[in-house]
Amino acid sequence: GAAQDTQPRRMPPTIDRSGTVAPSLVDQQCLAHLGATGARFSPLVNSSEAPGCSQINAVSLTDLQGDMSRLGISSLGAVTCSTAGTFADWARYGVDRAARAYLGSGIARIETMGSYACRNVAGSTRRSAHARAEAIDVSAFVLADGRRISVLSGWNASRQEREFLQVIHKSACKRFGTVLGPDYNRAHHDHFHLEHGTGSFCR
Repeated sequence: GAAQDTQPRRMPPTIDRSGTVAPSLVDQQCLAHLGATGARFSPLVNSSEAPGCSQINAVSLTDLQGDMSRLGISSLGAVTCSTAGTFADWARYGVDRAARAYLGSGIARIETMGSYACRNVAGSTRRSAHARAEAIDVSAFVLADGRRISVLSGWNASRQEREFLQVIHKSACKRFGTVLGPDYNRAHHDHFHLEHGTGSFCR
């Protein structure tokens, strides 16, 4: 239908002389958008280590741009460009602004438990979005004033911390296809699982 016609068409990859796949137009546009967010990153070579496990048009993020300062990221690893772009927007407009509004200080660093991992969804035979570098597990936020708000301790902590974490969880749900947190199950008691995609599964 007409809705499909508005989607950018994915061009077949072109092989350049070095034998690596040159990024398609869609991938180039994604890298341009990511650069426009102010993120610092390095594109990674496409790779696949096992069936269902790949890093295609992935980047290594160094840091992101907040409203007033750079936002550091720890322990991230490879993420697809589209996941990185969504994460950069959420970090600035969802997290950094909420931190100032609810906690009185901007974000200095977002701590993660990583992104790419060649594994299945726990207890299933289905590959996790982590196996495609399309998911990020976020565990804590270090504020500019030195405070550290972790998902593990903050989810049921002071009213300010609870409100901050609930607000940024909701804002993640507006941007990512799947968002899982401590209320979803025991496996997510200490982090937010942020997964790029077209769905709207928010728990």
